[in-house]
Amino acid sequence: MVAKLKHYIDITDAEHKLLGALEKTERSTSAGEEIFAGGDVNKNLFVVKYGWLYTYTNLPDGGRLVVRVYHAGDIIGMPALAFDHHTVNLRAVTKGCLCPFPKSELDVIVKRAPRITALLFTIAAREEAILVDTLRAASRMRPESRVAHLLLGLHARLKITNSQMGNRFRLPLNQTDIGDAIGLTNVTVSRTFSIMEKKGLIERVDGEIILIDLCELERQCDFQDRHAAMDTSWFPSS
Repeated sequence: MVAKLKHYIDITDAEHKLLGALEKTERSTSAGEEIFAGGDVNKNLFVVKYGWLYTYTNLPDGGRLVVRVYHAGDIIGMPALAFDHHTVNLRAVTKGCLCPFPKSELDVIVKRAPRITALLFTIAAREEAILVDTLRAASRMRPESRVAHLLLGLHARLKITNSQMGNRFRLPLNQTDIGDAIGLTNVTVSRTFSIMEKKGLIERVDGEIILIDLCELERQCDFQDRHAAMDTSWFPSS
């Protein structure tokens, strides 16, 4: 988490210590494990130490919507801070480790680390713009553009803590997960991946995705990187 936040601001030793306290408790997770369900009492936030997870909600027709994918450095639960019960379900995609901490521990951050508070607030606010981008892609774009938007978004997020990763990354989501995130069937996802490979846009190798033609992928879905930079000019001084 600290590595991700340091991408946007310099973090002092005192701030580092406060953030480190949020990760003092660890909980291992197994692939496919349900961490919490919508309607469960909402007492904790979670820092992802390693592993991939996603939140999802079940639809009235028996379908499912994957809301957000999480990986190392992310904080899970910020959108539900306003509620005393979880509004979505959380499932682990891979084996991993979470650091749960009570929502009440944010009190110390708010009182003693105003810059970190401002950063967490800004990251949470940024999610609305990302949600609009996702809805736009899922509701108005053809399958190839939807898949491109998802892959580019994951790639942009992963680069925050690994600037040397290049255009290749591991993708543990299966075709059903991907389809539920962008409103496609798993059959359509499979067919779309094959089409994109034949066009030389991407390549799949041993569970990894290689983004071969970034410019064309970005053009197809009008991708806007919401992760690389944020306006921190208004943050309080350290």
